[in-house]
Amino acid sequence: MIKLPLFFARRFVAGETLADALSAARQFNSKGIHTTLDHLGEDVTNKRKARKATKTYISILDNIHKHNIDANISVKLSQIGLAIAKRFALRQASQILRRAQKYRLFVEIDMEGSRYTQDTFDIFFDLLGRSKNVMLAVQAYLYRSEDDVKKIITKKGKVRLVKGGYKEPVSIAFVEKEETNRNYTILMKMLLQRRVFLAIATHDEKIIEEARRFIKRKKISKNMFEFEMLYGIHRDLQEELAREGYKVSVYVPYGREWFPYFWRRLRERKENLLFVLKHLFRK
Repeated sequence: MIKLPLFFARRFVAGETLADALSAARQFNSKGIHTTLDHLGEDVTNKRKARKATKTYISILDNIHKHNIDANISVKLSQIGLAIAKRFALRQASQILRRAQKYRLFVEIDMEGSRYTQDTFDIFFDLLGRSKNVMLAVQAYLYRSEDDVKKIITKKGKVRLVKGGYKEPVSIAFVEKEETNRNYTILMKMLLQRRVFLAIATHDEKIIEEARRFIKRKKISKNMFEFEMLYGIHRDLQEELAREGYKVSVYVPYGREWFPYFWRRLRERKENLLFVLKHLFRK
């Protein structure tokens, strides 16, 4: 009997409701692990839906504060209007950031496909000029990312460094895994050395071990970085790092618009696809 899609997507998605996400966050918090909540959705082209998504994020912040959850939020700008107009998205993002400031919480701005990259940077720098409670995801597989990181350093921004999960042409991005890993390590060390707060968002154990060696050698404070991983991946490593006294954050996505996120997770890792196939054909 074939299982319903959400059943095997639950490996990577906390559920469809905020209650599901808050429950997952509490479980991580009980193990000393911070969380970042993300209400899934992207490429919204209707202003009404974009405003509704903005209200949803404000509600998430209200609930994090009300229930004393150790969490921040991650927002895709195309979900709150970037696919409509940059100015409109900036207004929506500003509303979310103001509520986050009220509760002393952080807003992570997620990075999406390359058609949104420059606009995302523009909005991030605008928000950063108003508040330090904002962080930006930077994709190591883009050629431009080294220059972008240098600019963020000069403006004392905070970075969530990821490898990149969108399919991009060779004209703008590394396509070989080894090249992306090499650039990730270069950018990671650059950010750590300049004492910019960094979320080291990877499950690559070689890169994590290299980060630990570099941090120890350079005597970098544990307050200046965290390891960030995705919900459902390397749970044992998440707990191990937390037990060793490192800050660890788990990215907890939820919502009905889970398929694009789920599909990117399958493309990234062969073992993710094997997990799904195993459960898809289980009798």
